[in-house]
Amino acid sequence: MSNKEILLVVDVFSNEKDIDKEIVFYAIESALEASAIKRHAVPIKARVEIDRTSGNYETFRRWEVVDPNDEINGDVAFPSWQILLEVAQLDNPDIEVGDFVEEETESAQFCRIAAQTAKQVIIQKVREAERKKIVDAYQDRVGELITGIVKRIEKGNVYLDLGGHVEAYITKDEMIPREPVRTGDRIRGYLKEVRLEPRGPQLFVSRTAPELLIALFSLEVPEVGEGLIEVLAAARDPGSRAKIAVKSHDPRLDPVGACVGMRGSRVQAVTNELSGERVDIILWNENEAQFVINAMSPAEIESIVVDEDKHSMDVAVATESLSQAIGRGGQNVRLATELTGWELNVLDIAKVEKDSDAEIEVIKQLFMKHLEVDEEIAFVLAEVGFNTIEEIAYVPSDEMLGVEGFDTELVELLKERAKNALLINAITSEEKIETAKPASDLLNMQGMDEKLAYEMASEGIITMDNLADQAVDDLLKFVSMDESRAGKLIMKAREPWFMAEQSKETGGENE
Repeated sequence: MSNKEILLVVDVFSNEKDIDKEIVFYAIESALEASAIKRHAVPIKARVEIDRTSGNYETFRRWEVVDPNDEINGDVAFPSWQILLEVAQLDNPDIEVGDFVEEETESAQFCRIAAQTAKQVIIQKVREAERKKIVDAYQDRVGELITGIVKRIEKGNVYLDLGGHVEAYITKDEMIPREPVRTGDRIRGYLKEVRLEPRGPQLFVSRTAPELLIALFSLEVPEVGEGLIEVLAAARDPGSRAKIAVKSHDPRLDPVGACVGMRGSRVQAVTNELSGERVDIILWNENEAQFVINAMSPAEIESIVVDEDKHSMDVAVATESLSQAIGRGGQNVRLATELTGWELNVLDIAKVEKDSDAEIEVIKQLFMKHLEVDEEIAFVLAEVGFNTIEEIAYVPSDEMLGVEGFDTELVELLKERAKNALLINAITSEEKIETAKPASDLLNMQGMDEKLAYEMASEGIITMDNLADQAVDDLLKFVSMDESRAGKLIMKAREPWFMAEQSKETGGENE
């Protein structure tokens, strides 16, 4: 093949495959290099350079410059294509390790075999170029909704034809469970990722991502697409149920009604696209407790307790609504948790009230004993949130004056009695600490072990009565203690107070 014919081949391949001429030149150079190498009995390295204007080409044999310190016995491992640095520097003092020494050699003819090799290289380069073009075209579309026709299904994995010889891939895990999909079906998906890979799929699409739900509502609800209504969050149990949180930027617009549509047409269109997935549309609220109440819909919430430290909420519902609040297999509370970002614990209101009443009763007995107040005042203190004698002693007076029925005289009296009780308890504890030996009732109490009992005794908690006066936080300083165990030990220590109260009530009734 003449040099002019090389230029002709470059033009033809470049025009037919729509690729850069330089890629074709590189392929022909690689083929000629391979032909030159095959002409030698030993392995060598070669480089071919084609003149882009005339088509003339030259072949150079190459030796890589290596450091003698890296070679065995100060010699090269492969003499046919390696040369020592000190030898190479005899002709070129500026040469460095990793450079090449080149010597022009006879060129191979661009024969049939060289042409075939060049063709294979060109085809490979064409494929790589096409893949790069696809990646470049779709890289900026990550996060968008795309539509394709099911080309084939392999072991649950779906290949989509997006047109223009572009193929997308949906893994089995990213498909909606039990969704009936057949070859030729047109389906939508969320473009999750674009990767440049040597082979296999490059566009990765999801049918289960929450973002797909948001994208579908942007498509079906014009107000969402225009930004008048915002979908702030979405949670899905793909193919079964989903929740979205919506907010209106226009006070005249009802975001829930707009997303539902006339007779449910808009939300039904989304449901049909997602293989029957039922969607609950939740009104977003900046008050996080109210947002959780909305998210638990359709269950009615009786009460809610927020724990900022644990980022969790205890949600109490009526006994008859408990199963609805939790949902089948915990679905409703799981979706609400995912939607709001809060860890939600669903509780039976009857049990919550019972436990709350019991806790208030224990705290009431504590105040009656140490503050020498009647049952009514003790109950009010417990009901408004005071739990320990320390809180009464050191809380600002203004806060206690906010309690209905409390005046300055009563507040000062309660604070003085609380401080006296703490002082007496401290003196008593110091006296008992000298022995550092727990009383038998503490040592033999259910849930107590000997090591913990002696640890408590060293801190002044000698008896069950001392333990009953403690708060949960006071016990967390002990080794192997957690909130659950601390609460149980304190409640166990306070049992005698309950028994004494019940005995009084029984005695009064008998009289």
